[in-house]
Formats: sequence, structure tokens, C-alpha cells
Amino acid sequence: MTVVGTDGKHRCFGGQTGKEFYGEYHDREWGVPVHDDRLLFENLILEGAQAGLSWETVLRKREGYRSAFHGFDIARCAQMEDAELEDLRSEPAIIRNRLKIYSVRKNARVFLEIQRESGSFDAWLWGHLDGDPPVNRPQRFADMATSSSVSDAISRSLKKRGMSFVGSTIIYAYMQAIGMTDEHLAGCWKARS
Repeated sequence: MTVVGTDGKHRCFGGQTGKEFYGEYHDREWGVPVHDDRLLFENLILEGAQAGLSWETVLRKREGYRSAFHGFDIARCAQMEDAELEDLRSEPAIIRNRLKIYSVRKNARVFLEIQRESGSFDAWLWGHLDGDPPVNRPQRFADMATSSSVSDAISRSLKKRGMSFVGSTIIYAYMQAIGMTDEHLAGCWKARS
């Protein structure tokens, strides 16, 4: 079942009073195919930061993350020193979990490695799909999938390479966010089929 925003639009989430920003994210970003490596890195880090929290919480802190992690410049994140990462543990604009903070550097290093091997992270990531993104139209948000064989494979590969906070459920949410699966609720205004 969709939620109705203050603007009258039916959405998968967001748009209610006080959550208009969340509706804007749904309308403009969520599920839109992303092929820019910097944006793919940003989304990967933010999805990992969500582990155990709500996406709404992370979304409210996105600007803090952009500031703390150099606009998600992958090479700069890969070179961050321990002292800089430790300083971020007292930064209220981000989630101050030590493991999540340090995972940004570790994941950036693996991301760069995949770029070198495949030409781009985009090519490597989207190469896991066989054709167009799958389309799912569940009736309720609770009926949305939480993993797939593709998210399982991507997760296994990233973990084997040394990334953190990339379990299959996180990767599936990442795939939804970056448009690798077209999964809007049946009554959502963005559902195309």
C-alpha cells in the first residue's frame, strides 16, 4: 500500500508532513539508474551506514557524510589517515560508529581496485545483470524483496575482496536505490508497468 504525500502523490515512501525531503528523494533519486562511479560509491557507503538504522536517518545525514568524506572522492577516501577517521567519531553530522567510519576507507580501496580491473565500477556492477533491471510491483512495502541471487553474488564478491557492510540485504537495498531493480509499489506514481 502506498503512502499519500502532502502533494497528493502516491509513493512507496515519504512525502508526508515533515517528510517531504524523503518524498523528494523517492521521486528524484530512488530507483533511477546510476552509472557515475562517484555516485555509485556514495550510495554504497550510505547504504552500509544504514545497517541497523532507518534510511531516513541516513538521508538526513547525507550532507554531513559528503562533507566528512571529501564529497565521496574515492581516491581521497582511500587515502584517509587513521587520525582523520578517528576525528570523525565525534562528528554529529554522521553516524559515529567506528566500524562504519573505517569501512569508508577500506571500501574505497577495493572500489579503486575494481575500477582498475574493469575500467569502471559501473561496468563491473551492472555487468551482474542479464539484460534490463528486473521489474517487481509488490502491493505493500513489506512485500518487497530483501535479497536476490544477484545481490548474493555481488555481496560475496565484495566481501571476498575485503569490503565491509556489503551483506546481501544491504546490496539489494543498494540495487533498489541505484535502479538495478525497478521495484516500486503497484500504486506508486513512479511504477511504469
